[in-house]
Amino acid sequence: MLHILLIEDDAAVRGILSRMLEGAGYAVIQATNGADGLRLWREQGADLVLTDIQMPDMNGIEVIVQLRAFAPHLPVIAMSGGGQSRDLDLLSDAKLLGAVGVLYKPFTGQALTQAITAALQHTQRRIE
Repeated sequence: MLHILLIEDDAAVRGILSRMLEGAGYAVIQATNGADGLRLWREQGADLVLTDIQMPDMNGIEVIVQLRAFAPHLPVIAMSGGGQSRDLDLLSDAKLLGAVGVLYKPFTGQALTQAITAALQHTQRRIE
């Protein structure tokens, strides 16, 4: 079973995403912020990380940078509700820093599973 580390500070969104992921057959490890997410990744590992970008304490960009330093082939998907209407598109920054996929909130369960599949395929091609 694929283990996904879900890093999301909004409890309601985290609950919805967790149920979506579990319904799709994934095991979910939940973190409430970036620092907690990195700690859980070090303690438990994960096959894929799904992280929010805009969080207090440690944002998703910082999470991606730290994960890339320790696990360069770990697939990371960044998500944000900020969208492209912001002056600085943080999801584009996330891709530049190593996220293999991005999701603009709100998104569907189908979009989530497609992003996970694409991220895993992208990472497998990089390893081979």
